[in-house]
Amino acid sequence: MKSRFSVVIPAFNAAATLARAIESVQAQSWPVHEIIVVDDGSTDATAEVARRFAGAVRLIRQTNSGVSVARNAGAAAATGDWLAFLDADDWYAEDRIKLHAEWIAADGTLDCLTGDYEYRDDAGTLLGTSMAQHESGRMMLAKAAGAARVVMETPAEIAAFVADHFGDTHTLSLPRSRFIELGGYPTGYTVCEDVHFLTRLVAKSRRIGVISQSLGVYVIHGASATRRNPVAAQRENVRTLTDLARLAENFPAAVREGVASRMNSARYNLGCALSKRGQRVAAINAVLPMLAARPGWQSLRAVLSMLKG
Repeated sequence: MKSRFSVVIPAFNAAATLARAIESVQAQSWPVHEIIVVDDGSTDATAEVARRFAGAVRLIRQTNSGVSVARNAGAAAATGDWLAFLDADDWYAEDRIKLHAEWIAADGTLDCLTGDYEYRDDAGTLLGTSMAQHESGRMMLAKAAGAARVVMETPAEIAAFVADHFGDTHTLSLPRSRFIELGGYPTGYTVCEDVHFLTRLVAKSRRIGVISQSLGVYVIHGASATRRNPVAAQRENVRTLTDLARLAENFPAAVREGVASRMNSARYNLGCALSKRGQRVAAINAVLPMLAARPGWQSLRAVLSMLKG
């Protein structure tokens, strides 16, 4: 049976980039079932841009409620059996959907799929690729040994992926029924909400298909919120992961290990952001929980590094 993909594009004040995102979905070598744009209370011409694609795009408008609410609204309205997501400032590679859809048709045991993608700056300059820059990605590339398809399934692979995943939201494909079962993206969080959902999905998955070639482009913005206020972003990161760690008590051991590792990294990053602002005491307090959660030289070294400033 041919998989029907619904592509959900949340958009907030994205008039400058939305057309490019939509056109990259329309250009897919495997035609999608539908494109759903969720305008999250934009004050620019985002809705007008979406309307230019009348007949090819379903437009949903909502008051500004955040990206999680927008993605969830799009998934709720979707009529396809598989979901894919794309942020309005990113775009898909031509075979992004095809590479997943053909594999789904050939192997009905895959719980979800992901893959590699490119990092580019605002000017379109290639900055690198995701799998090569993450330990979990390098692990899967080595396992693939040049093949386009590789399955993530061992505890070590799962733990590494949860700790520092290579596949972002726009490379993820999953059954709509599983998305609804999991309750979608968490609301009330502005950073790391994608990790929160992805980890809950992985906890319910046994075999994850990985395409070891680029499925799209993720744009790195020099003026992003994370770069404008790294302390606030890292605090929010820790807050989101704290909720995830609570849920992880009921996850498989490999997923729990990955969450614990990711939390340690988040605490360390918060400490570094505070230290750069000269807030040494706050930096030390940010990393001290690492000693209790994961006693050992690595945690102790993080505390000592904050003491040294």
